[in-house]
Amino acid sequence: MTTGIYTKLVGKLRVIAIVATTSLLASFTIAEPMHGIAMYGDPALPLDFAHLPYANPNAPSGGTIVTANVGSFDSLNPFIVKGSVHWQLRFLMGESLMARSLDEPFSLYGLLAESVETAEDRSWVEFSLRPEARFSDGSPVTVDDVIWSYETLGTIGHPRYQGFYNKVESIEIVGERGVRFTFAKEDRELALLAGLRPILQKAQWDDTDFAESGLDVVPITSSPYRITSFEAGRYIEMTRNPDYWGTGVVPFVNGLYNLNTIRMEFFGDETAAFEAFKVGEVNTNREFNAAKWDSQYDFSLMQSGDFVRSLLPHSRPSGITGFVMNTRLPQFKDIRVRDAMIHAFNFEFINDAMTGGAQPRITSYFSNSPLAMQSGPATGRVLEFLQPFSTVIPSGAISGYELPVSDGSERNRANIGAALGLMEQAGYNVQNGVMMNEEKVAFTFEILLSSGSSENQSMVDMYVQSLSRLGITPKITVVDGAQYSERTDAYDFGMTYYRRGLSLSPGNEQYLYWGIDAVDVAGGRNMMGVKSDAIDAMINLLLTSASQDDFLAATKSLDRLLTAGRYVIPIYQWNISRIAHDKNLNYPDTLPIFGDWPGWQPDVWWYSKN
Repeated sequence: MTTGIYTKLVGKLRVIAIVATTSLLASFTIAEPMHGIAMYGDPALPLDFAHLPYANPNAPSGGTIVTANVGSFDSLNPFIVKGSVHWQLRFLMGESLMARSLDEPFSLYGLLAESVETAEDRSWVEFSLRPEARFSDGSPVTVDDVIWSYETLGTIGHPRYQGFYNKVESIEIVGERGVRFTFAKEDRELALLAGLRPILQKAQWDDTDFAESGLDVVPITSSPYRITSFEAGRYIEMTRNPDYWGTGVVPFVNGLYNLNTIRMEFFGDETAAFEAFKVGEVNTNREFNAAKWDSQYDFSLMQSGDFVRSLLPHSRPSGITGFVMNTRLPQFKDIRVRDAMIHAFNFEFINDAMTGGAQPRITSYFSNSPLAMQSGPATGRVLEFLQPFSTVIPSGAISGYELPVSDGSERNRANIGAALGLMEQAGYNVQNGVMMNEEKVAFTFEILLSSGSSENQSMVDMYVQSLSRLGITPKITVVDGAQYSERTDAYDFGMTYYRRGLSLSPGNEQYLYWGIDAVDVAGGRNMMGVKSDAIDAMINLLLTSASQDDFLAATKSLDRLLTAGRYVIPIYQWNISRIAHDKNLNYPDTLPIFGDWPGWQPDVWWYSKN
């Protein structure tokens, strides 16, 4: 992609994102069954739409995509807590009543359901199943399967499904193929979330413990791909079902699911994974390091033109990526200690060493989007929302907060000095070269890493050198993927690598990420362990807001609370995706505003000889 085209495309996507976010907050009324639903306003595509705007309905079928994955797996059930499951399986295995467009902030279109109807106040929503819907074994998808799936996932499934279920007052059968959800509280997003839970086959689990399944049982779903082969810890192969029920039936899937085979290869570390790509054993690779992209992609398959590189911009929020501090532990309860840890992390030096300084730092959780907090003091509705909590939230949430910046030198003198001052304020002092509290107990903590992530380990090595200047020597523990999942599910770490992707339409998932009720849930996603009434209040506001101003203000207020809370040491952001791939793997020229996101690769890609 040339620089000119890239620049124009970035500008176009940013405009689309701003317009889409604005339309998302328009007035909304629905009084009859519809083909789709949006968080606010109407979905962009009409009743008679033929395909998604970023899908190619003329794409040929066939071919294989092979990805490299660092780590291992010991389960093929992505819908439960137990086991280590490859992250991509839940996106490839579980079809839902509705499906999400990547070209709108939050719009859903019929998939297993042919229509959706909801009350004007969103107090209930009703779906009508398509009579053609079938599981991969040919059996029909029934309302009983739908209700069983919601009840099972909501009670013994993965915690990501339980928050929604706890807000459901009742689920009832309506007519022959209808199911109605009535909600127990005001929350406009629930009507959409009701359409996004995976539907599983009830009969498969009649004599099997759903919560205990692993490699021995593969969930039966209605998805276009089925797991047809695997070897524990080595690979998973999924094959397109030639009898997939949705072909020619559901407009949403036209131009999707073109590849015959999706194969996921697993490697012990990033080096082995990249070597497999260089020799063609793997035919697509996401590169997160700009310096490596510029310097290490000149191997023979690239030189011959058999492999190519693609730059893919997007307009979604940066999310947060970095190293999270576990505030459940006494070491990190004090914000001054967390602030000291951030000052000691010499981002400018590390970024130069890792990427040649090519990648900008994440500045807030919603940066790179219209939802991001603005610099300087809070004003207007943002200030109004935060003011009632002014005595219990970090002062920077109202007065303004920005990450410390170093001079780029290895010694990071000014920020190390600031970190020492913060630790002293928190009751610590360096004695005989060791940071200690008043009881002469050394300040230390454990940094937990998953094996194979050489980039994270390199960053931590440099960070440890910086911490040594404070008299702090953390324990570095590297474990395999299964152990890492087990320990992080139990919040058994002091600091660890952390990534949360965020959308242009934040909603109930925010409670899972940093809500009070998620703090003590095993396998939950509130890794930082934050308990904040103010954060929960902002999430509630963005879910119940009826105006554009209030929604944006609530999200920007949430962004301020999370950023000023100093829970994560942010690293660099990726406002473009870098994907190197076999030249015969193709994607449409039209990119969605979410860009490279679950639902795009492998969904809209196809294979053809070029």
